[in-house]
Amino acid sequence: MSKSTDIAALFDQYVMSTYAPSATLSSGSGCKVRDPEGKTYLDFTAGIAVHNVGHCHPKVVKAIHDQVATLGHCSNLFFNASQALLAQRLSKLSLNGKCFFCNSGAEANEAMIKLARLWGHEKGKFEIITMQNSFHGRTLATIAATGQAKVQKGFDPLPIGFAYAEFNNLESVRAAINERTVAVMIEAVQGEGGVVPATEEFVVGLRKLCDESGLLLLCDEVQCGMGRTGKWFGWQNFPIKPDAFTLAKALADGIPMGALVASPALSDLFKPGMHASTFGGNPVSSVAAMAVMDVIEEEALVKHAADFGTLFVEGLSAFVEKYKQVLEVRGKGLMVGLVVDGPAKEVVEACREMGLLCCAAGESVVRFLPPLNIKESDLEEAIEMVGDALEQLYGEEEA
Repeated sequence: MSKSTDIAALFDQYVMSTYAPSATLSSGSGCKVRDPEGKTYLDFTAGIAVHNVGHCHPKVVKAIHDQVATLGHCSNLFFNASQALLAQRLSKLSLNGKCFFCNSGAEANEAMIKLARLWGHEKGKFEIITMQNSFHGRTLATIAATGQAKVQKGFDPLPIGFAYAEFNNLESVRAAINERTVAVMIEAVQGEGGVVPATEEFVVGLRKLCDESGLLLLCDEVQCGMGRTGKWFGWQNFPIKPDAFTLAKALADGIPMGALVASPALSDLFKPGMHASTFGGNPVSSVAAMAVMDVIEEEALVKHAADFGTLFVEGLSAFVEKYKQVLEVRGKGLMVGLVVDGPAKEVVEACREMGLLCCAAGESVVRFLPPLNIKESDLEEAIEMVGDALEQLYGEEEA
């Protein structure tokens, strides 16, 4: 089977329609992907912030290949060296505590929610304050944690234990604290919520508020971690440390993997039998993650993301001046949102026609998540494609 239409028909017949795919992809390299007919696209979705080192990076491919041929899985009933070495690297880069490995961002956030509840259990504290327009996953607990009614609709009754406050509004969080509150959970940049960065005033204020109130500060780094924002982890853009944070997406470059990274004070709360994952931290995903970290370090991609994020925002900002329908460019590093007055989906579709893949974040934000090792020539070409798409949509109604 080689035609896009045939593959789409097979999907329609046998795959549940939880997504609405717009193109068929068959191969990729670096920041470019191809469909079965040979059309090439610049991929500024990167698998939704997964391929931070680009598609099929040779070092990552080799690490996966070599490990699969040696030991693919052994379960967590036994030690495997790669998991321990990965945990050591993540710990030393962040909180100097311990890690738990699983398979996805939702699972990592579930683990963090359970850890917070366990920490507060003896005091009768279990409620976690999350932010309006946040996104934390698709399990029942993580959609309850997500501050968006649209992802919760139809799944009542939801698990209890979550309250919502306004993002970047410290007083709103303060007002939500009660005798049941155990933690506050945030994203350094709200991804699905519209690519909205947290302010330093808010994050620093949260850390102080949590310390004063005896609460944990938890960070969901599933989308904005692994160098995406111009720091290894999004919370490192601020002069604070959380008590725990989660990773997934880019951690193992498309091999399913999530991680909970905890501070020393929380690292030994889980005991055998309290939490588990059959596949979590298996040898293949662990070596893939270490290869990703090697590439990020060797190619200086954290700084590259910061520098090229600035260039990208500058390039896109010209369209704010040119078109009245383009309202704002915002983001952090190479996590960038273009805010439009109208459906973001129209811009996403027009960009795809031009040969650029991007995605929507909410109704009116076009989200760009290119690989962190994007070349300047590809960045310039992408800006031209965005310009062509906007001209096609808004050209006759310039400001």
